[in-house]
Amino acid sequence: MIRHVVCFKFAEGDKESAKKAKELFLSMRGRVPMAKRIEAHLDELRSPRSYDVMLEVWLEDFAALEAYQADAYHAGTVKPFMHEKSVSSVSMDFTE
Repeated sequence: MIRHVVCFKFAEGDKESAKKAKELFLSMRGRVPMAKRIEAHLDELRSPRSYDVMLEVWLEDFAALEAYQADAYHAGTVKPFMHEKSVSSVSMDFTE
């Protein structure tokens, strides 16, 4: 099982984009078939080091991760919003 984790930071004070991002991430449930599980979390501490929202996606293997990256809903709806609104992101992909 592959776990894909991405954290996003938005412009200072842009809490609405973080909330919308979480909604978009969760809207992938059932629409992105290769994703076995999808979770999203908003940061609560809001420290200077914190990112605003985190996406976690569980996939069967790296081939499924590659398919997820090209999925029509993920690439056509979720990614454009994130690229427009976020100012920074970090990611990590690993096997469980």
